[in-house]
Amino acid sequence: MSTTRPDDYDYCERLVRENDRDLWLACLFAPESARKYIHAIYAFVIESAEVRQKVSQPLLGEMRLRWWRDILDSGASTTAEAPPVAAALLDAAKQFDLPRDELATLLDARIFDLYDDPMPTVAALEDYCRATAAAPIRWTGKILGANVASSISAFDDAGVALGLTRILRERTVAFIPRELSDTESLATARRQLAVLARKKYDDARSATYRLTAGREALLPAATVPLYLEQMARKGYDPDVAHSEPSPLRRQWRLWHASRGGGL
Repeated sequence: MSTTRPDDYDYCERLVRENDRDLWLACLFAPESARKYIHAIYAFVIESAEVRQKVSQPLLGEMRLRWWRDILDSGASTTAEAPPVAAALLDAAKQFDLPRDELATLLDARIFDLYDDPMPTVAALEDYCRATAAAPIRWTGKILGANVASSISAFDDAGVALGLTRILRERTVAFIPRELSDTESLATARRQLAVLARKKYDDARSATYRLTAGREALLPAATVPLYLEQMARKGYDPDVAHSEPSPLRRQWRLWHASRGGGL
């Protein structure tokens, strides 16, 4: 039984819709009964990603992430007093037995966002994407009834592809692994990450045949090829503003993917 206030899930939906239109549209293809729980997951993802923009120094950001850890550790007993996103997330985690350790790992990964240290390796960047992008896709899959354990590659590879593409779109230099930036130009390093993102997307798409349920969870990554193609036209130059694929193209891509395997 849900213990959230009536407006908590509505707040989460508004947060997703206002901050990530593609993601909100992808959620619409999930069954209505599951949609509010998916909104709670992605509202949590958005709030954790926004910590850096909301604080004036890293220590304050770490304190904010620590507050989230305390909320997760305290469990559903605090739901009635928690802010909307936290209340909805705790309720969703209780309803679907979401892995609290993975929720905490996402928060730990966000500590990297607070500092300007470069990502050391490509492997470390993939781990970051698994924690911040792939894990929410897995949680959504669980809510939608997927056997996540038997189809882990589909969810993880789709999430890494999505995470890498978001990083390339944001043009944040700190996320370019030092092992690439020390030996390659920035444009070449970005091209290599784009190639990796495309490979992960293709691997995820090949693995969707194992899914008998929960394919809608993959839809946030369905627009990855559109963004990668757009960046390729500009040569991955970080100093050139990349035009985004049109909203109509993105909507059509989501619809088309929803009719197939999710990607």
